[in-house]
Amino acid sequence: MFEKFLNLSRVNKRLVSVFADVVVLFFALWAAFSLRLEQQFWVPDQGQLIVSALTVVFTIAVFIKLGLYRAVVRYLSDRAFITVISGVVISAVTLILLGYWLEVLVPRSVPIIYGALAFIFVSGTRMTVRMLVNRPRHRNKEFVAIVGAGETGLQLANALDQGTEYHPSAFISLLKANHRALINGIPVYDISHIDRAVKDHRIKRLLLALDANSGIDRKRLLRKLEHLAIPVQTVPTMSELVAGQARINDIRDLEIEDLLGRDPVQPDNAQVAASLYGKSVMVTGAGGSIGSELCRQIIQHRPSRLVLFEQSEFSLYAIERELQALNRIEGLGVEIHPLLGSVTHRRRCEAAMRSFGVETVYHAAAYKHVPLVEHNIIEGVQNNVFGTFHVAEAAIACGVKRFVLISTDKAVRPTNVMGASKRMAELVLQGLAQRQSGTVFSMVRFGNVLGSSGSVVPLFRDQIKDGGPVTVTHPDIIRYFMTIPEASQLVLQAGSMGQGGEVFVLDMGEPVKIADLARKMIHLMGLIEKTDENPQGDIEIIFSGLRPGEKLYEELLIGDDPQGTSHPRIMMAREVSMPWDKVEMTLNRLMRASQEFDCQQVVEVLRSTPTGYAPNGGVEDLVWLNGGSSSVKMVVEEGVVRRLPFS
Repeated sequence: MFEKFLNLSRVNKRLVSVFADVVVLFFALWAAFSLRLEQQFWVPDQGQLIVSALTVVFTIAVFIKLGLYRAVVRYLSDRAFITVISGVVISAVTLILLGYWLEVLVPRSVPIIYGALAFIFVSGTRMTVRMLVNRPRHRNKEFVAIVGAGETGLQLANALDQGTEYHPSAFISLLKANHRALINGIPVYDISHIDRAVKDHRIKRLLLALDANSGIDRKRLLRKLEHLAIPVQTVPTMSELVAGQARINDIRDLEIEDLLGRDPVQPDNAQVAASLYGKSVMVTGAGGSIGSELCRQIIQHRPSRLVLFEQSEFSLYAIERELQALNRIEGLGVEIHPLLGSVTHRRRCEAAMRSFGVETVYHAAAYKHVPLVEHNIIEGVQNNVFGTFHVAEAAIACGVKRFVLISTDKAVRPTNVMGASKRMAELVLQGLAQRQSGTVFSMVRFGNVLGSSGSVVPLFRDQIKDGGPVTVTHPDIIRYFMTIPEASQLVLQAGSMGQGGEVFVLDMGEPVKIADLARKMIHLMGLIEKTDENPQGDIEIIFSGLRPGEKLYEELLIGDDPQGTSHPRIMMAREVSMPWDKVEMTLNRLMRASQEFDCQQVVEVLRSTPTGYAPNGGVEDLVWLNGGSSSVKMVVEEGVVRRLPFS
């Protein structure tokens, strides 16, 4: 019977609602008179019957006018009940006026009793229908607990209640005073009673909904949730909600920032803004992980122009489209110029800088994936070393005032070609800083950025979702981590401090053991690690061995005597540099070896410079291994190689 009602057309449902209201309103009037006159079976006279009928008809008309019958019962809100109250008050006043005009006996207390009963009956019927409709939906939902009993948690509970996937069964509060309270009929448990809440309410998932200003130590909180072996997910931040980038019920996996619990960076916006506002700025590698975030933050400081230099067509298209939308929505008024090009083409770089009067260059273009560069040595050196050199020379020729290189912690005592090439790029800029004074060169060195291409976190997450195993190269391997926005903020900060030739080092916080990070992700995704002691576990961690050129740990400083700066999270390294004449000789040797495709010679040149390069294996270049020196000899003999001297 009830299912037939639910399957009726919208018009028929409204007619049923009108009929039900007519019945309950008549009953409310009869009950009000019976209670007032103390008659168990009160029978109205003709006048009272006419007044009652007119009151009901007028009340239905008011309900229609107020839109009560347009409200979908299963989604009734507080506004619907305000509509009912308004209609009932008007109905009670109508009863008084009709009794007075038609000179019918209507005792003064009857309208009051009638109004109360009418509200109970009209709203009660709707509440009953809503409960009957929603009960099967709640039964099919997954029971979840919301960690955070503040405004964000309440918004999430209301959103989930209207959805079809999750049913909020409990709040987990971080304040002991809230224990055993009720919020919207949902019980609240203190965090110390979370095990009981999970058991009593058959919780299958925990959702983090912490207020932005709560000041909660997320890392410590997640440590308390790890042992539960049920998935822990989060909701968007308030800034994402305000910006319209997400909805409160957009549930997603924990971000690595949640796992690490790092304190946010507080940049000196005034200093950064002074170095960017109204300037013409160019970012190389603008479509990459760091380059694109640099662009997002630079545009907020309103440069006059932002030149996006990128060799990947799709990456350039994506970041240009995003920045144009941001520029339009926020009314920033920045000229955005997307340019396709390679940093290894000096004339293209110089033409771009001259055309747009570039004053500041952030050089983020580089090959950064250690194993790939190890397998493609020549291209890695061409892009990382000579790409940096060509862009820097173009900057000097065009009178660029400030040039900032995005470096890496792998440049410190490198064991791989990627790190050695980035350290060589630093030496090139230090040499150029000594050779001239028109362009201020500085370098910013930091470790792994979270969410970048090649980051372990998305890889681990995909492996866990696929059922494992999770692959870690070594049980003792550790890495420093920093979020992309955090790294980009500090790059802009450090770049504004440069006086010429400095190597700035970002404070990366505490190092993270990769195996521990993998275990934490397994637990917080609601699974159990499979080990020899626990063969019934869900996900196994296997150790695949260090890859070519990979180190167990990374360093940020070659020496142990860093110099402080005006920013507490930025240090300045005191490290050896090379005079320009030696840099030039090294570049010539490196170019000759590259043009001859002599990977062994490239490695030897890098080792002979003060890069600290100490390879932990042989040459791993794929072409070199498959063709060896015979291929090199053949190419050289055919006259393909032409030396391009730097002198």
